[in-house]
Amino acid sequence: MDPTISVSKGCFVFKNGATRADKTKKSTKRKKASANNTSILGKEITDQPFYAVYAETWSKIQRHIETLQKESSAKTLQDLVDYVVKQSKFEESYLGLDEIVPAAALLTGINQPDHLEQFDNLSQRISERISASICVLQSRDCSSLKAAVETLVYNFIESPQEDDEDRDNKRLRKSHCTMKQLKSWYRNNWPMLRRNKVSKKDQNEEDSSSESEESQSTVSSTANGGDESRHMLIVILPDFECFNSAILQDLILILSSNCTDLPFVLILGIATSIASVHNALPYHVTSKIKLKVFQTQSAPVGLNEILEKVILSPRYAFHLSGKAFKFLTHIFLYYDFSINGFIQGFKYCFMEHFFQGNAYSLCCNYSSSLTKIKAMTHEDMEVIRKQLSFRPYVEGINDCKRIIAILTDDNYLKKKLPSLLRDCHVYFMTLRIFLEFLTVLVEDLPKCPLGKFRRELYATCMAKDICSLPEFRECWKVLAFMSKNEFVAKISRAIKATQEFCNQEVKAELELAEDCEQIVMEKLHQVKELLTNVVMAGTESIKTKDQAKASSPDELKQLSSRQDLKDKLMQMSKQQKPVSDFSKSVHETLDYIEKHIVAMHLGPLQKAPALHELFVFSDISTVRRNIIGAPRAALHMALNNPHFYLQCKCCPLREHSQLLATLPDISVMYKLHLECGRMINLYDWLQAFRSVVDFTEDDQEQIDPQIQARFTRAVAELQFLGYIKMSKRKTDHATRLTW
Repeated sequence: MDPTISVSKGCFVFKNGATRADKTKKSTKRKKASANNTSILGKEITDQPFYAVYAETWSKIQRHIETLQKESSAKTLQDLVDYVVKQSKFEESYLGLDEIVPAAALLTGINQPDHLEQFDNLSQRISERISASICVLQSRDCSSLKAAVETLVYNFIESPQEDDEDRDNKRLRKSHCTMKQLKSWYRNNWPMLRRNKVSKKDQNEEDSSSESEESQSTVSSTANGGDESRHMLIVILPDFECFNSAILQDLILILSSNCTDLPFVLILGIATSIASVHNALPYHVTSKIKLKVFQTQSAPVGLNEILEKVILSPRYAFHLSGKAFKFLTHIFLYYDFSINGFIQGFKYCFMEHFFQGNAYSLCCNYSSSLTKIKAMTHEDMEVIRKQLSFRPYVEGINDCKRIIAILTDDNYLKKKLPSLLRDCHVYFMTLRIFLEFLTVLVEDLPKCPLGKFRRELYATCMAKDICSLPEFRECWKVLAFMSKNEFVAKISRAIKATQEFCNQEVKAELELAEDCEQIVMEKLHQVKELLTNVVMAGTESIKTKDQAKASSPDELKQLSSRQDLKDKLMQMSKQQKPVSDFSKSVHETLDYIEKHIVAMHLGPLQKAPALHELFVFSDISTVRRNIIGAPRAALHMALNNPHFYLQCKCCPLREHSQLLATLPDISVMYKLHLECGRMINLYDWLQAFRSVVDFTEDDQEQIDPQIQARFTRAVAELQFLGYIKMSKRKTDHATRLTW
């Protein structure tokens, strides 16, 4: 008898006879293949010069970001790991007496999707320090107390090993996972030391001395990693606020009641504040845990650190335009608080910039770009000539022969490229240096008109003429009204911060640092001289003889009529008011900073040197379209015109309202439902569907079961997408939900 013959419908599995060794060989082959094919792109892309620059630069940026993230979270995670290690050493002293579970609350920040990465890093650190089994218990797996306990026990017992042994032969079903099974598993794998549970009243001095010696030996052996009885069971709840409070309370009480035999340590991932623990857990539950709080770095602080030290660092030639930079930061601040999401968005901009062609391979350090100029083709030179900033550069040349040569002769343009690239490198380096100067000036002003972060000032400077903004005028007025000591201290701080940044980030590592340093030091030297004049200036107002005479009260008394008095006062109001030397020196200093630093080095991209487009990504529309999708518009386009996505020969439409039998069933159903009102008669809808996909002149002919099945499936798909729902009042009707 055929083994697949059955009374009822069913699925029949046939094993191919593969052994564990065969699977291991296949997995090793698969790993080798994946190691060899590190990129999904073909060689026609990976062999291009732009891809080599892209891959090299991105690897540097990624390593830099990973180093910063490890340094920022190292202190908190290290303290938390030390706390867990301490529990593994000294738990024996109180375990089983009060049934208290050691617990740690890790404040991770609000609405941060990167939590699981943090807890994976934490699990890795704990595993490196002590012998422990770690269970990450998420709220989605704990819909009930039974499910929570089963998931907890199952993750401990059936945790994947490094060599994936016994993966095919599961030792336990999930429905059989109980605390009794966990105790049996723990007892068989890590035998516990025998404990003397005699009460303190019945203990004599010999018992207490022997017990203390045993505990000391246990602690010492645990510290040396030789006692397997100290194998800890770490329970991590990464989304504490998402748990049902009743389930969480019962789970903690279960852990507490079993901590005499199982050394649990509880780690709570809290996104809001420690008050959420007290709101979710009553006193009789919190009294069963020994809680210690750890604070991680908040997401905005971590983002600012990455922006200032990596994205805005002068060591990388790639830059974002003001709009693109503001777009990515707004997604982070107003949508998800995800640092990983911001990095992926930045990587997309980075990739889009370089994949425009080999001309953008010049977006690298100066010495490397000089070597790449020689290998550029005529097409690459034409891409350079088509840049928007190249036309003003050509129009500024007075010699007609040079203009013709630079537009037609590739070799002549290649000779000019080094100086153009040098100007771009120096411009962006000085922009970043003087951004530090401006940030110190305006970051702590009242109401922060221009913002208090470097990222805000960078986006403003790259997109707009900052000197023409009313916010800039407001900042300059506040600086002009400062007292002498405050003004001198602020300018001195700005000079010091600029010099330190220049020495640390530019002078020590970068090419063209000498040219950049010469420009910066010249400007700072002039600011220091003006600041010296401010220090030496007096604060008393100096009046001229004419001003003193005009404002004499005796002369005003001699006026005989009101009209003469009015004319005299109007004349006095038009005269220049007396100004002190201090005010004059302050205005001179601010005018120099505005004209020679802000306007010259912190202007918009329109004032940047020629070919700055090779270093700046500004295609904000592409980024917005691909990073923030419009699902409803995409679904409408896919269902109304499938040829837009499928690019097949059977579905081209002359107009969007056209109906073809070759269209997918769901597309036909979607177009038909757009012609209906609020209530859709299913029978009429079926007849219309049949008339499109299987036209017959006889409407009374019995409907083909296959057509009816296709109709039913299409209705279910539209219902799943949310376009319709079945009506409860009329069983043969569907309700339309979108308009």
